[in-house]
Amino acid sequence: MIAARTSTLALAAALAAVACARRPAPEPAALPPRPMPAPVDVRIRLADTLKSVLDQAVLDSAFPGAIAVVGSHSGTLATIAAGRLDWNEPAVPDDHTLWDLASLTKVVGTTSAMIRLVGEGRIDLEAPVQRYLPRWSVPGAERVTIRHLLLHTAGLRAHRPLYLETADPVAAKAQVYATILDTVPGARTVYSDLGIILLGDVIESITGEPIDVYLKRTVFEPLGMHETMFRPPPELLPRIAPTEVDPWRGRHVRGEVHDENALRLGGVAPHAGLFSSAHDLARFARMYLNNGRLDTVRVLDSATIALFTRAADRSFSTRALGWDTADGRNSAGSMMSDRAFGHTGFTGTSIWIDPAADVFVLLLTNRVNPTRANMRIARVRRAVADAAMSVVRAAPPSTDPPR
Repeated sequence: MIAARTSTLALAAALAAVACARRPAPEPAALPPRPMPAPVDVRIRLADTLKSVLDQAVLDSAFPGAIAVVGSHSGTLATIAAGRLDWNEPAVPDDHTLWDLASLTKVVGTTSAMIRLVGEGRIDLEAPVQRYLPRWSVPGAERVTIRHLLLHTAGLRAHRPLYLETADPVAAKAQVYATILDTVPGARTVYSDLGIILLGDVIESITGEPIDVYLKRTVFEPLGMHETMFRPPPELLPRIAPTEVDPWRGRHVRGEVHDENALRLGGVAPHAGLFSSAHDLARFARMYLNNGRLDTVRVLDSATIALFTRAADRSFSTRALGWDTADGRNSAGSMMSDRAFGHTGFTGTSIWIDPAADVFVLLLTNRVNPTRANMRIARVRRAVADAAMSVVRAAPPSTDPPR
């Protein structure tokens, strides 16, 4: 492991440098044409500010390598890579490097599937989960709705070590179904992997397909996200950023999902397991900024996107349906609007999308390499978001049309 260097002062310097339902009604009009402008000087300033933050983060040992992408509905404006795929190898990240997305799986995969199915009227947000999963029958389960699961208010605990408690996917899933509620549904917000695992089973019960098959057919392939997948094949290993030197597995993890529970579930899970690239996730973010379509392909219903990405009750939580929202203090930084929505992943990934500014900010890293004890990523995420937004806010508006 490489020791941290001057992390607090250096990161502060970098920050100072950049500071200056139901089936919805008809979809709204197209996004107003206010993307990031394209002049060369704007792109250069954006690239320079991002490079400053990422290079300093590598020096501070926040991660071996990273790539940040900033863009608008009409395209990518800056892609900046830093560091190496691993501390001990020369390969550097690029926009086709594959990263373990960790909990970005929840939004890139599971939430997108839910938006499709709710938009098509095949899932009712207010329906009890038992309508779709009658075998989930712990006391109080009859009161839990699909909305509760998406908002993380179902009353389920955050986590349990399925990988230690069970020996195979069937037994692991049985433990999820047997987990007793901790609280009354709706009483509090507890970010729960267990609830998202149940949502995955809801999706599979409705579609009749494994979640990875459904997502590839309806979301990833239509969007041209050919580098987004569960369980990447061995031939892609050189392109995959390694994650942790894992004491449980007794090896350096590479090309295999980092999340132990997802591994116990077979490597395909609704809460973790997706691998993807900066190239693919930029297309994904642009689709959201284009109200559910990209190029000539519609993937998600725009009114349902609006429903899912709006904070349900800010006096209670920042959570939206599947997504989180910006509050000026979380990983979205201090400059995004209250319309911004996003998510983070345990391995060091994050995505934030701000429709009001017509901007997305993507950060992919392997901060858990070589150990999950490295927690410097929190400040870097905020620094990257603020670096991007400082340039966006200073730039004049553009009239580039949506595409």
